[in-house]
Amino acid sequence: MKSALCLLLAAAAAWPAAASVPDPARLVSLAGSVLRIEAPRERGGLAVGSGVAVGPDLVITNCHVTREALDIQVVRGGVRWSASAQAADVDRDLCLLEVPGLQASPVPLGHTGALAIGQHVAALGYTGGVGLQNSPGEVVELHRFDGGRVIQSTNWFTSGASGGGLFDGNGALVGILTFRLRGGAAHYFAAPVEWVRQLLDERRRDQFRRVMPLDTRRVPYWQAPASTQPRFLRAQVMQRDQRWGELALLSYDWLRADAEDAEPWHLLGTALERLERPTEARMALECSLRLAPAHATVRAQLEALRARSDQPDPPADCRPDHH
Repeated sequence: MKSALCLLLAAAAAWPAAASVPDPARLVSLAGSVLRIEAPRERGGLAVGSGVAVGPDLVITNCHVTREALDIQVVRGGVRWSASAQAADVDRDLCLLEVPGLQASPVPLGHTGALAIGQHVAALGYTGGVGLQNSPGEVVELHRFDGGRVIQSTNWFTSGASGGGLFDGNGALVGILTFRLRGGAAHYFAAPVEWVRQLLDERRRDQFRRVMPLDTRRVPYWQAPASTQPRFLRAQVMQRDQRWGELALLSYDWLRADAEDAEPWHLLGTALERLERPTEARMALECSLRLAPAHATVRAQLEALRARSDQPDPPADCRPDHH
């Protein structure tokens, strides 16, 4: 663990002084609760990921790490423990492991409701599958989905970090590192800690099954066919690929379903700006700010649009049918 701790300390020292991130001592403490997951697969090979201790003898990880496992080993340094059972929430890509005799302190659980756009967060996981690393970053967006808020951030990680932890400045777990979209520096996504709490609260003895391959016909929401993925994820792909007309249509559809979500208003404003419809873009961004006044990205985008126009803001009618 010595080299891993040196990496964590060096990464912590690189943060700006004003950033609200765990201090080096807290990072070192958290490092003992983030574990490497090894899962020999039925079809051969070894799946490698990360996990976080969230209770006595309990570790949370991603189901896409363990879904083909014949056996699951939880590893820290030169010590390993065998998982005796797991409870799977495949749709959300979260698997809770029972690990008898685990010597790891449970991390404190935070709340995504306390997060803000632009807030600094720390990601701990076995990036590359080798050593434990801290990846600094900040919150880009909080996507309302399935009773939680999926966290999009700039914390770089690769597949070996899947199942690792995303932590706020107090060292509380706010998300589980889950997947990334290729092609951008801000396309890293973490499952909200509220989903972890729900899995912990609802766990029952009959929910745990001995370790064996899961039903591979079921896949998590982010691996589903594109047409059935949540709107926020389809929107991210459209933004990445600069498909602005499609993004505008998706945003309109989203608003008809939920006009009280600030995100589709923001997406609509972004799409309309790129389609050179600045007046309508300003109206959409204003509607987004009314719902999420603290969203710094939307505010900066709106101010930039205002600066390029000599016209006052048009009245913002935040009814989807009027756009």
